[in-house]
Amino acid sequence: MPLTEVLTEVVLPGPVAPEGLQLRSGPVPEPGPGQALVAVEASGVSFAEQQMRRGKYYDQPPFPFVPGYDLVGTVAATGEGVDPGLRGHRFAVLTKVGGWASHVLADAGDLVAVPDGVGAAEAETVVVNGITAWQMLHRVAGARAGMTVLVHGANGGVGSTLVQLARSAGIAVIGTASPRHHDAVRALGATPVDYRDPDLAARVRELAPGGVDAVFDHVGGDGIVDSFRLLARGGTLVSYGTAATRDVPGSSRAPVLKLLARLALWNLLPNGRKAHFYNLWAGRRRRAAYQARMREDLGQVLALLASGEFTAQVAARIPLAEAARALRLAESGTVTGKVVLVTGDASVTDKGSATGKDSVTGKVS
Repeated sequence: MPLTEVLTEVVLPGPVAPEGLQLRSGPVPEPGPGQALVAVEASGVSFAEQQMRRGKYYDQPPFPFVPGYDLVGTVAATGEGVDPGLRGHRFAVLTKVGGWASHVLADAGDLVAVPDGVGAAEAETVVVNGITAWQMLHRVAGARAGMTVLVHGANGGVGSTLVQLARSAGIAVIGTASPRHHDAVRALGATPVDYRDPDLAARVRELAPGGVDAVFDHVGGDGIVDSFRLLARGGTLVSYGTAATRDVPGSSRAPVLKLLARLALWNLLPNGRKAHFYNLWAGRRRRAAYQARMREDLGQVLALLASGEFTAQVAARIPLAEAARALRLAESGTVTGKVVLVTGDASVTDKGSATGKDSVTGKVS
């Protein structure tokens, strides 16, 4: 059964400050054929929502809409053609939008089982972040033991996940972050460097004289040039965002199109280096194959989390009704890991075995 009898959603009405988010209520929807109704326990605050509230996400829907890129929850009801045995079990779902709600209708094929013993908030930190990091590392960069890679924003949601997955694969990691996060980055197993250091490239060269085997860059902008230059021959640049232009007025598409053009030109150079733009949604038209790949890749990350080889980085657990505070915190640059919106008692009782700051008690679990 649903956790409540009323649907609660957080609405993004237009380009607003976090405090401009709105709450609305309505009836809980019923699942149609092929769907499951998920009672949401945790939903993430990612960089995508930071861009969306500014109208800067590349292909966001028109305002108003409910944001929320991913979620973890329990199946409360199933529609025609869906195994009723799914009810009562916890699953992760990649949504792109719509996750900031108490209940969400999901295609049953998009459900990824969460292992027993893994808390909702902990699992939430590795849904979009885990899929993104795993696919960039293994499917794009061809991870292998003995490599050295550079991860920009190593304290962030995707970055901290990338660092841990790389280390578990026997890869040395150099991670950029502000000095306040260096201890946390070091604890994850990476060598931290200050992203604001004017001699950042030289510092990376000291650590990897022959260049790095891969760079994971979510920043974009002109700094992407240094990322490409730091590659060893045969290395791979994996670009997956344009954070540098988040607050720049103008078109949401122009920075991405400029970046894609630059990467395409670099791939024409005869230096053996490769440049890719990672798109999580590529291949979605072949729906069954896409869903199978997502289940496989996220399943790998969740298994590492369940085994204790991977530690979820929960920056804070904040109630869904306080989404404005959660978004403001995520944008502050002061946290390591991912800010998670929670419903019900998850903020207090559902902590799993991972470390993270509890937004209710203010204590570290």
